[in-house]
Amino acid sequence: MRSFFAKYKFFGLVLLGLSIVIMYLFYNALKPKKLLPILQPVNFNPELVDSTLLHVKKYHTIADFSLINQNGKTITNADYQDKIYIADFFFTTCPTICPIMTDNMGLIQKEIINDDDVMLLSHSVTPQIDSVAQLKKYALEKGVVDSKWNLVTGDKKEIYDLARKSYMAVKTDGDGGPYDMIHTENFILVDKQRRIRGTYDGTNPEEIKKLLEDLKILKASYIK
Repeated sequence: MRSFFAKYKFFGLVLLGLSIVIMYLFYNALKPKKLLPILQPVNFNPELVDSTLLHVKKYHTIADFSLINQNGKTITNADYQDKIYIADFFFTTCPTICPIMTDNMGLIQKEIINDDDVMLLSHSVTPQIDSVAQLKKYALEKGVVDSKWNLVTGDKKEIYDLARKSYMAVKTDGDGGPYDMIHTENFILVDKQRRIRGTYDGTNPEEIKKLLEDLKILKASYIK
């Protein structure tokens, strides 16, 4: 009897190994893909949401836009068509959170530099101060790669409406003063359908790691 088991021991071990591999493959095939939520205005702090959107529970998307980047080029939603992108709001003369946010956006730029599916978009909240020349100077100082990252200026009302009604990224509508927009430190992850899939504290290194992890999850969701 011992000789019988000894004879087929190797065969049994191979069969066991194959069984484990097959079970693992079946488990991964049947395991549902991890997906990010689609955020709607009702998911945000009401202070950040325009009153017209407070009860919107579905179908929210980023509105069309037309703004000017650091090279004087008109940038529209068409430039981000079929792209995942990360957006934020800043101003070049900000002495507090903006430099940290910009540095962290620069770290993200390094991670996505060879990824054609992902771009960055930073909106100036003081467009009357942040001219094209000022944005270009800032872009050069911060190592902005033009093909990946647009710093945009333009009509103040359009930027405010985008911040308040599309991205839920500001706490006030603004009263016309040069520094009246109380913008958040949020980075906003936007999918290829212009839907918000996550918000992250752009000054927090752990949140930046979480954003990059979520970016991988979002990218994987487009793989069929």
